[in-house]
Amino acid sequence: MLTAPAPGSDPAEPAPPAERRVSRRVGAVTSSTTMAADARAKALRADGRPVVNLAAGEPDHATADHVVAAAVRAARDPAMHRYTPVGGLPELRQAIVAKTLRDSGLTARPTDVLVTAGGKQAVAQALATLLDPGDEVLLPTPHWTTYPEAIRLAGGVPVPVVADEASGYLVSVGQLEAARTPRTKLLLFSSPANPTGAVHPPEEVAEIGRWALAAGLWVVTDEIYEHLTYDGTTAASLPALVPEIQPRCVVVNGVAKAYAMTGWRVGWLIGPADVVAGATALQSHSAGHVSNIAQAAAVAALTGDQSSVAELRAALDRRRRTVVGMLREIPGIACPEPLGAFYVYPAVTALLGRSIAGRTVTTSAELAELLLEQAQVAVVPGEAFGTPGYLRLSYALGDDDLVEGVRRMQQLLSSAD
Repeated sequence: MLTAPAPGSDPAEPAPPAERRVSRRVGAVTSSTTMAADARAKALRADGRPVVNLAAGEPDHATADHVVAAAVRAARDPAMHRYTPVGGLPELRQAIVAKTLRDSGLTARPTDVLVTAGGKQAVAQALATLLDPGDEVLLPTPHWTTYPEAIRLAGGVPVPVVADEASGYLVSVGQLEAARTPRTKLLLFSSPANPTGAVHPPEEVAEIGRWALAAGLWVVTDEIYEHLTYDGTTAASLPALVPEIQPRCVVVNGVAKAYAMTGWRVGWLIGPADVVAGATALQSHSAGHVSNIAQAAAVAALTGDQSSVAELRAALDRRRRTVVGMLREIPGIACPEPLGAFYVYPAVTALLGRSIAGRTVTTSAELAELLLEQAQVAVVPGEAFGTPGYLRLSYALGDDDLVEGVRRMQQLLSSAD
């Protein structure tokens, strides 16, 4: 119940600590826009609305049978019913080391690994371990919606470094250097990137790594989409190309995307021993260890048959071509072709200020709302990723639903005056 200020009190005065119901730190955090859009779309579908959900950042494929079978076996093993090491099951940490060498060419030890509840927790804990209040973090933008919030929660200051469609959403060393100040501690790097699907060529990754090394910066590199690349593109691991930076680099990864295991919540970070020890201590007082059942499933994913990854990549490649072709048929939309992940990030600035379905939309957020209301298609506006004037569409859903969703967009947006 709201109450009026006491007579004579100054409304501008901060409330005494006992009267603040939510801390300033948490109160300043905004909820994940992508997860909110996905949840809203699913709620509307549950109510019987024929919403096509292009907002969800997860593959529609089922987790591979041998991975599910491993989880079932683990659930029946009494040893898995007990606490296990905070850092992760020894067999999973060893599997992560072997997988990292196999896929990235990066050598690590099991003690360099911390298993986390998904890649999101790995990002948050890496930043919390590395940052002090006021430390600046260079953030290539468009950026994943969680990055700036995780930086702020750790006491850091996000410094967006914006790249647009003209560069293929790829930031340059020149841009990064121009944004660096004496307060800069860290570069948060991601390739392939969410929301754009942009992939830095290996030579650019190496150049960025050498620049960060020369500047004395730390790097946190998010490699969660490493297996989802197309047209012969490969995702290079920055510390593998620039080994000298490994003492100042943390790699974040997980099984969520390539193995269609978003709900299993298994990620990890790999880094220097002191950073991993600090992050492990932090986790020991928060989540403890990740579910043993999910960890056993992750072991099977990393060490078993990899054909499901190739099958998913082939399906996503087909859908990528479909969605780009259909979006480019809509007047007013400019859609670069992504080379990684499973998102497209078209520019819609040419549609803003125009009348669509009797309404003048002035922002990409309003356009996303109009698409949901009038076409029953859920997308995420560019405001969520630090660059208004764009939309993010996921093409990780079924082929028929994807075509239907973009067809509805074509029908609505082609009527713009």
